[in-house]
Amino acid sequence: MSLLRKINSPQDLKKIPREALPELAKDIRALILETVSEKGGHLGASLGTVELTIALHACFDTPQDRLVWDTGHQAYPHKILTGRRDVFSTLRQYGGISGFLSRNESPYDAFGAGHAGTSISAALGMVEARDQKGNKNHVIAIIGDGSMTAGMAYEALNHAGALKKNFIVILNDNEMSISENVGAFSAYLNRILTGRLYTKVKSETATLIKNIPKIGDSMLKVARRAEESVKGMIVPGLLFEELGFEYFGPIDGHRLDHLITTFDNIKNLSGPILLHVVTKKGKGYAPAEANPAAYHGTPSFHLETGQAKKKAKKGPPSYTSIFAKNLKRLAEDDANIVAITAAMPAGTGLDLFAEAFPSRFYDVGISEQHAVTMAAGMAADGLRPVVAIYSTFLQRAFDQVVHDVALQKLPVVFCLDRAGLVGEDGPTHAGVFDIAYLKGIPNMILMAPKDENELQHMLATALQQKQPVALRYPRGSGVGVSLDEKLQQIPIGKGEIVMGDKESSWDVALLAIGSMVYPAQTAALRLQETGLRVAVINARFIKPLDQALFVSIAKRCQNIVTLEEHVLSGGFGESVAAVLADEKSLGQIPSVSLHRIGLPDTFIEHGPQSRLRADVGLDSEGIFESVQTFMVGRHARADLAAGSNEMKASHVKTM
Repeated sequence: MSLLRKINSPQDLKKIPREALPELAKDIRALILETVSEKGGHLGASLGTVELTIALHACFDTPQDRLVWDTGHQAYPHKILTGRRDVFSTLRQYGGISGFLSRNESPYDAFGAGHAGTSISAALGMVEARDQKGNKNHVIAIIGDGSMTAGMAYEALNHAGALKKNFIVILNDNEMSISENVGAFSAYLNRILTGRLYTKVKSETATLIKNIPKIGDSMLKVARRAEESVKGMIVPGLLFEELGFEYFGPIDGHRLDHLITTFDNIKNLSGPILLHVVTKKGKGYAPAEANPAAYHGTPSFHLETGQAKKKAKKGPPSYTSIFAKNLKRLAEDDANIVAITAAMPAGTGLDLFAEAFPSRFYDVGISEQHAVTMAAGMAADGLRPVVAIYSTFLQRAFDQVVHDVALQKLPVVFCLDRAGLVGEDGPTHAGVFDIAYLKGIPNMILMAPKDENELQHMLATALQQKQPVALRYPRGSGVGVSLDEKLQQIPIGKGEIVMGDKESSWDVALLAIGSMVYPAQTAALRLQETGLRVAVINARFIKPLDQALFVSIAKRCQNIVTLEEHVLSGGFGESVAAVLADEKSLGQIPSVSLHRIGLPDTFIEHGPQSRLRADVGLDSEGIFESVQTFMVGRHARADLAAGSNEMKASHVKTM
C-alpha cells in the first residue's frame, strides 16, 4: 500500500500521476477487504465505488466542492481518502469511526446520511445556499440505483430540473451491466457529448436556428426531437432529460481515464447534469461479485474463502427468524395474509415468506411511504397485510400510518424489527422513537414481547385484530426460552406479573416493556438480596395500557419503576406516569413515587448492543444500581419528612 500511505487528504491525491491511480485503487480495495473481513460492514457497494471516488476527489476541489453521498454504504473509499486511512480499522467499532457519513467526523462529509434517498434533496439545498451567498463551488450528489427507488429522490430531481441551477447528480448504477464494446462506445460518445467543442457548437447552432425568421422556433423543436431520438437509441436518459437534466452515460465506473475525462468536462457545463455511471458491486473480490446481496452488509469473514467466521457458540434463534417462521406458518392457514417490505427482504426475514408465497410477497424498494399506503389499500379490500420494516425506517412513513391506515382503522400489522439500540449501525438505525410516534395515534395497538415465545403469540394476536397493530421487537437473538407449539391469543391491553407474591404488598414494583423484562428480573433478584420486596411486571402493551393492573399495583406499592429500551421523552414511562397522575387526582390511588429508566435525550453512537446498554444503564447491573439509588433517596426523603413533622409537632406542643 505504498501509494495509499502517501495520501492523507485529497490534496495529496492530486499529486499522484494519473497513470498510477489504478494501482491506488488496488490499495484501497485491499484495505477495505482487510478491515471488513475482520470487523464486518457494508462491503459490496464500497468495493464498487473505488475508482469513482478517486476520480471525484482528483477532479473536484473538496471539501469546498461538496460531495453528498447517499446512505454511506458506498462511502468507505471516501473515508479512506479524506484523512481516515489510519483509523479505518476502527470502522463501526465502539469509539471508532462511523460506518456512515457524519458531519461530526470530517469536514469532507458534507451531509450525514444513514437512510437512503436523501442526497439529491440535501445537495440541492447546498446549491441554493451557494447561490444565495454568491459562491462558485460545485455540488455533486452521488446516489445508487437502489436509492433511486425512493420517491424523495424523484421529488428532488423534479425540483432541481425546474430550477436550472448548476448541479451534478451521479447515478451509481451497480446492477446494470454493460459489455466491453458498448462500454467503450458509450465512453467515447460521452467524451464527445461533454466536451467543450460539442457543447459550444450545440449552443451556437441552437441560437442560429432560433434566429431564422418565422420558422426558427419550429426548426429548433424539430432538431431537438431528432437529437433526442438519436440519443434515445443508445442511452436510457430520456426520463432525466424530461425532468430537466442534461443526461450523460452510461459510462464504465471502473475506467479511471473515462471517469476523469468526463468529470473534467461536465464541471465546466451549466445547468443540472446527471451522469450515469455503471459499477459492479463487490468489484475486485470474487465472492462479493458472485453474490452481491450477501456482501451488502456482512459480518466478519475469512478473506481467503469469503465464508463467515463461525461463532464459538450457537445461541438462541433471532427475533427476526422467529417472526419469519411464524408468519409463514400463519400464512399457510390464511390465504389473505400478504407481506410487504421496503428493500429489506433478508433483513426482515421476509425472504422466507417470499420463497413460500412469491405471489403474496411485495418488495416495493426504498419506498416506505408507498409500502404503508399500499398495505392500507390491500386491507381496505380484505387482505391481511403485514408490513415488516425496521423501526427507524417506519419514521419515514409517519403521515401514511396516520392518514391512510389509522384514520380508516384498517387492519395493517406493522412488525417493527430493530426496535431499541441496534449496535454497530449507530444512531441512524436505532429504533428508539417508535413508541413516541405511534402511541398517540388513535386506533393503534402497540405491543412488545418479553421474549421470542411471546413474539410468536403476539404476531398471531395481531393478525386477528380489526384495527392497526404495531409489534416492536429488538435486533439479535432471543433469550433462549422454549417455544410453544400452539399459538395463543394474548388479551389486548393486559400485562402480567412475572415475579413477586401477587397477594402481598411490595417495596418496589418494576414495570418493564419488551426487552427490559428479563434484565429487570435479574436486577430484582439482587434487590431482594438487599432485603427489598420486589415485583416485576411484563406490561406487554404500551397502548392500550393495562390501567386496572397498574392501579392495583399502586394501591399496594408506593414505589414504581418503569423500564424501556426507548427514549424517555414520549415513551412508555410517560404513559404510566399519566395514568398514575390521573388516578391520583380522582382519589383512586394514594401518592406513589415513580422512577423512569430509559434512554437519555441524546443520540447513542455505534458499538456492541451489550456495551451500549451498559453505558446507558439498561443492563441488569445498571437497573440494580438505579433502583437502589432511587430507593435510598426515597427513604432519605421519607426520613426527612418524618423528622420535619416531629419538629412541627414539638413546636405545637411548646406553644
